[in-house]
Amino acid sequence: MTSNQVPPVTGDLPPDAPRGLMARFRNYFLTGLVVAGPVAITLYLTWWFVNWVDNLVRPFVPSAYRPETYLPFGLPGSGLIVAVVALTLLGFLTANLIGRTLVDLGERLLGRIPAVRAIYRGLKQVFETLFSGNGSSFRRVGLVEFPSPGMWSIVLISQAPSAELAASFPGEEEHISVFLPCAPNPTTGFFFYVPKSKIIEIEMSTEDAATLIMSAGVVQPGTNDQKRAAALAGMANAARVANQASLQPATQPAPAKVD
Repeated sequence: MTSNQVPPVTGDLPPDAPRGLMARFRNYFLTGLVVAGPVAITLYLTWWFVNWVDNLVRPFVPSAYRPETYLPFGLPGSGLIVAVVALTLLGFLTANLIGRTLVDLGERLLGRIPAVRAIYRGLKQVFETLFSGNGSSFRRVGLVEFPSPGMWSIVLISQAPSAELAASFPGEEEHISVFLPCAPNPTTGFFFYVPKSKIIEIEMSTEDAATLIMSAGVVQPGTNDQKRAAALAGMANAARVANQASLQPATQPAPAKVD
């Protein structure tokens, strides 16, 4: 290999590699953004959640037991630790006979209040369904032809309707409840009942479905860490090749031989 040849590069490169200074700067900036962006957003959301729990729990903790009483600064996460310990202790007490008796007594008292009764029962059923170990709600992903024929939307499959509600549907076909998340905020969406034959269940985890919806289709399922790392390496490799090509002096044509 001569000195003016570009070394071979592994991986596929674009046909027209950018060669300008601004193009290389853009490639480096985008590579850094892809690496640092998810980390920064994850740390920010984690910090926000810890502070939210701390502010929620701190009023219930006496001043004598707060870390900032003895330290010149606050201790982030102390409220989260108190919340975890308190919830674990509550679950332990509820598991015995006395705890179950107190819980039943509280539920009977709430059941006597008309407005609170409906809210409490609905929230209790939701929490029991979501956090039960053997529940199947929102653990399956499917496709539904929505909002018009030929257009398909990702839905999270929930439970079948009750017998009273199923009897109200026209026809004899079995229906199932689904939740259609909206992009880019999957916590909002549409809830409706669909005939079971109209749902195409797909092999996709709920995490991949949420990522696909939040990214509006930019991040497709199957792009694992190895493929993302290869893409980043390809961008950096392309920038390096472009840099070497721009610094390489132009080859002069050989002088013509005179007889």
